[in-house]
Amino acid sequence: MSDNFIYYLKIILQGLPNTLSLGILGILSAGLLAVVLTCLLSLNSTVLTKVIRTYIIIFTGSPLLVQLFLIYYGPSQFSDTLSKMPALYELISSSWFCAYLALTLNSAAYTTQIFYGALKSLPQGQWQACQALGMNKKQTLKVVMPYALKRALSTYSNEVVFVVKGTALVSMIQVMDIMGYSNQLNGDYYDFSIFVVAGLIYLLINGLLSTIMRVIEKKALTFEN
Repeated sequence: MSDNFIYYLKIILQGLPNTLSLGILGILSAGLLAVVLTCLLSLNSTVLTKVIRTYIIIFTGSPLLVQLFLIYYGPSQFSDTLSKMPALYELISSSWFCAYLALTLNSAAYTTQIFYGALKSLPQGQWQACQALGMNKKQTLKVVMPYALKRALSTYSNEVVFVVKGTALVSMIQVMDIMGYSNQLNGDYYDFSIFVVAGLIYLLINGLLSTIMRVIEKKALTFEN
């Protein structure tokens, strides 16, 4: 293993905390938001359904990079107003927070589609059984939602990996993650092997995440075997 490889690895790994924190927190936040949105969609409220579907169309129909730019640079257009709220202004001025928000909103839109699709695909007998017991819609959701989430794990595991891959774009708004340090090194040395090192790190992270998701899926669906 060359000295250059070791040197590049040491520098690039400095961005690992930002990559992992954005990836993990983005996945958790998006998952929780998606569960809430899925439940709201299931209530069949006309107004809520239209709002949620509009949100999904916007975030699944536009590139993540554009969303990052809009969330990071957009609020600066209202800096005079926001400066009167120091705490909020400081928060939205943070490139890390803007990256986290964009990843969360983007992933939640896709995850809501996954969870809602899994919920709608449940056998009607399960819904009818709950109705026969006198449960209302909210009570029924508490029963069937966990089962739907378990069935969605196979598809959802792909979204988990996509979120981590999406973190590679956050360097475009000045977040020094794995790609941020890789770009910095490339600007100094113009060596393609820098990105080979970065790619190997992403490959390792996503391989580990995929393995974890497979284990969770296997345990969650044990009752079907």
